Amino acid sequence: MTEGGDIWARSSYRNTTGGELRSVLTLMGPGGWTVEVRCTVDAQDEPGVCETPRHSSHGGLDAYTAVAEYAGEGAADEAPLLLRAGSNPAYAAAG
Repeated sequence: MTEGGDIWARSSYRNTTGGELRSVLTLMGPGGWTVEVRCTVDAQDEPGVCETPRHSSHGGLDAYTAVAEYAGEGAADEAPLLLRAGSNPAYAAAG
């Protein structure tokens, strides 16, 4: 997500599992810069949102990547990974 000179990552997930889910959202930028946020997503009809703090952007959008991972209940090393999604670079449309 961008606004003005700020950039941040946001993911949403509708949790229909009946239990709490854990989410890790990572935003990576130029020069090895990384911010990671851990969130929980309660079981409910509305999507739960996980969002990184806003930071001043440096360079174009293609210098940034975001990855969201959602895991089920259980110990971190045993919880089933339900979803891993990453951002796609913005490609110019061929004309």
